[in-house]
Amino acid sequence: MPAKSASQQKAAGAALAAKRGEIPESRLKGASKSMENMSEKQLEEFAHTKRKGLPEHKKT
Repeated sequence: MPAKSASQQKAAGAALAAKRGEIPESRLKGASKSMENMSEKQLEEFAHTKRKGLPEHKKT
């Protein structure tokens, strides 16, 4: 499932980096912290979404 906004895509990228050990999990905040329990495959799908055409924040 692709990301719905640029901020969601960025948060998934941060959570994926923490899951792979590239950054410490203690540096995660907000949405990326809540994405910690997602699988690596799910995070990759969110993180690899192209940002072109995505809103910065999802409107509710």
